[in-house]
Amino acid sequence: MATMTATPAPDAPESINHVGRLIGVFFSPGKTFADIAQRPSWIAPVVLMSIIGLLVGFVMNQKVDWRQVASKRIEESSRGAQLSADQKEQQLAISAKISPPIAYCFGLLGPILLTLIVGAVMLGAFNLLGGAGTNFKTSMGIVSHAYVVTILSSLLFILILFLKPADTIDLDNPVATNIGAFLPDGTAKWLDKLASAIDIFSFWVIALLGIGFAATNRKKLSTGSAIGIVLVVWGAYEVVRVGIAFIFS
Repeated sequence: MATMTATPAPDAPESINHVGRLIGVFFSPGKTFADIAQRPSWIAPVVLMSIIGLLVGFVMNQKVDWRQVASKRIEESSRGAQLSADQKEQQLAISAKISPPIAYCFGLLGPILLTLIVGAVMLGAFNLLGGAGTNFKTSMGIVSHAYVVTILSSLLFILILFLKPADTIDLDNPVATNIGAFLPDGTAKWLDKLASAIDIFSFWVIALLGIGFAATNRKKLSTGSAIGIVLVVWGAYEVVRVGIAFIFS
């Protein structure tokens, strides 16, 4: 009787650890997101972004004069001229008191809220438009890791706070990575919002989200079509954001 030799099964790809995933998002996103799609996790990137967010809040509270920021915004607002001196002083005092804890809360809670909200929106979009058939944990894993690249923007912001006088920094657009940073003063708010949407980090995150969700179902989603779905969602959000700015400008 002829003997039959069993062919050994190929080894399963080795899982990437949490640190490797955080690094891999920058240097090997395809391999990294394929691993996340198979074994989703989101806690490590959220914790890292929260730590960086708290650091940003700490440096802002050391460098920024919140009373001065509030004064500038009141003067630039349409209702600033309608306020009495006492009303302006009251608003300045309130702003100086609540802005520091708000900076810390935003840094701490912003990443988890962002992951939850964007994760839910993308889950619905990809399951409805792309037939991905994925779940919320996987969606959160992809979203949280995609936004890790924005840590570079936060670190640049901290560097800017140390290098430039705080009163010369536009806190609404501190890192000049979008077209809005180069528009002249007095530009219409809706146009400023539209220009600020053309941002290096926004498109980087969009590309990573497309790569990540494509990895959840290669049979139904190519990377190009997945990026297209993300662009549709992003475009709808920007239309609403710019529209609101236009209505209230």
